[in-house]
Parts: sequence; structure tokens; C-alpha cells
Amino acid sequence: MKGVSLILVCFAALVGVSVLSLGVGRYPVSPGDILSWLVTGGSADQNLPVVLLGIRLPRLVAAIAAGGALSLSGAAYQGLFRNPMVSPDILGVSSGSGFGAALGILFSLPVAAVQAMSLAGGITAVLAAVLVSRAIGRSSDSVLVLVLSGIVISSLFGALLSLLKYIADPLDKLPAITYWLMGSFADIRTGELGTAVAMVLAGAIPLLLVSWRLNVLSFGEEEARSLGLHTGRMRLAVILCATLVTASMISICGIIGWVGLVVPHISRFLAGANHRRLMPVSFLVGAAFMVAVDTVARSAASVEIPVGIITAVLGAPFFIWIMKRSSVRAW
Repeated sequence: MKGVSLILVCFAALVGVSVLSLGVGRYPVSPGDILSWLVTGGSADQNLPVVLLGIRLPRLVAAIAAGGALSLSGAAYQGLFRNPMVSPDILGVSSGSGFGAALGILFSLPVAAVQAMSLAGGITAVLAAVLVSRAIGRSSDSVLVLVLSGIVISSLFGALLSLLKYIADPLDKLPAITYWLMGSFADIRTGELGTAVAMVLAGAIPLLLVSWRLNVLSFGEEEARSLGLHTGRMRLAVILCATLVTASMISICGIIGWVGLVVPHISRFLAGANHRRLMPVSFLVGAAFMVAVDTVARSAASVEIPVGIITAVLGAPFFIWIMKRSSVRAW
């Protein structure tokens, strides 16, 4: 299937899943009523605008933005490091965001301040990994040093997060921190989405515009330089943009794992290795996947299931299948 046709099919799938998601829940709404309300702006059911505008539509937008952001950053990182087993949190953005949010919760800060601290923590962790890799020196393999620096910084912020959980009030703060770390869209409201979606767009649009350069990077460092690509600047730009889109969504919905690792593989099966197709397809497939997961999370049981649990349950077996298919052996 050609690139434009595939993107249109993925977009149509996202629209279909979104309409179904808006109708599923404690207050069921038929797709016909939803489409009629979207077209005419009115409905005979007085509760319909309240349910859709006040509860489900903000969750839907958040799920689309989060799934698309995590998948897009995952595809970018996998292309940047030329490794299909790389995920968006390889440089410590998840552990940094978790530490920032836990610190805000521990000090009983307002929701907006907790989100800001989470965003700052994720960006700080990635910048620290980049600075450490540059401080080590340029004589070594820069990509390997960057990855190892990310592992070190991620472990550091993970330890700090564990410390905050250890000293947190077990009856109040600790449950709040633990629930936030599981990832959920339950507390999403319209007022929280504007800034986060704007930051996602600010990072996603440059990634889509430079996606063809990731094809050049796939040839290797020396070949990319010989073709006139400044690999250092390109790597830094991709890292900053991918970190921005990832941290901005983690700050409002918590840590949701596996999406940035699994969805780019699914998208690669559909679109191939050309990043000009792979990147937009990853965004759309990730958005549709997250909408479907969130729908299951809020309707499968009497109590809402954290989204991060469902993505882990789905992602782990898929990752095992990928390793078996690729004949990966780790010793």
C-alpha cells in the first residue's frame, strides 16, 4: 500500500475507534447519536453533551495525544539509535518525570504544579544524560556512551523516586504516588490538555519534518556525514523533540510503558522502514491503540484499571514474539 493511502487508512481507523470509544461506558451512547451531535451540535438527550464534553472527549484527546506522542518518539529513537529494541525512556525521561511528580505530590502541591515538576524532571533527566555523555569525551562511540549515560541517569532518578516513596506517608501520599506511576486518564480535564497538546505538537511537527534524515542516519555515522548530515546536531534535535513530546504527556497521565516500544514495530510491519511513512503511521497507530486501551481500562471492570497495567500485559508477550521472530539472543 502506498504511503498516502496507508496514512488515510490509519486515520480512518483512528476516527472509527474514537467514535466507538465515545459511546462506550457507564452511560452508553450509540454511534449515530454521537455523529448527529457532532454534526448538528444538539441532541434530544440533555445528558449527552455533559457526558461527551465534560468526561469522554477530554480523555479521548489525551489518549490520542499520549499514544501518538509515545509511538512517535519510540520510532524516532529506534531510528536514531538504529536499534528496534529502544524505547522512549532509554535516556531516563520516565524515571525523571516520575521523580518530579512524586516530589510535587509529597509536598502537596496543586495538580498544575505536579504536572510542571513532572515535565521538568523528565527534561532534566534527559539533558543530564546528554551532558554526561558529552563530558566523557568524543573519542568513544558516541551512541553507546549516550545509551550508557541514559541507563545511569535513569537508575539515579529511579533510586531518588524510591527514596521519596519510602519517606512518603503510607496512608496518603504513597497511594497517590503509586497510582500516578501506573498511568491513567481518569483525572484528565479540558483545562489540562491545552498546554500538553501544544507541547506535543511543538515536538512532533519537527520530528515529522526531519523524518527523512533518520533514513540517512540508518546508513551509519560515517556514511551520514559523507552525505552532508551533521549527525551530532541531528541527534540532539531528535532527542530534544522526542523528550518534549514524551515528558509533556507523562506529566498529565503518568508513566505508560511499552507503547513506544511495541507500536513502532507494528507500524514498521505496515509501513516499512522508510521513516517518511513510518513516523506518521506510528503516530496514528499509537493513537488508535491508546484509545482502544483506555476504552478497555474504563469499561472492562467495575473499577477502572490503570492504563499502564494493560499496556504492560499486552506489550510483554508481543515483545517476546518480536524477540523470537528476530532470533534475538541475549547473553
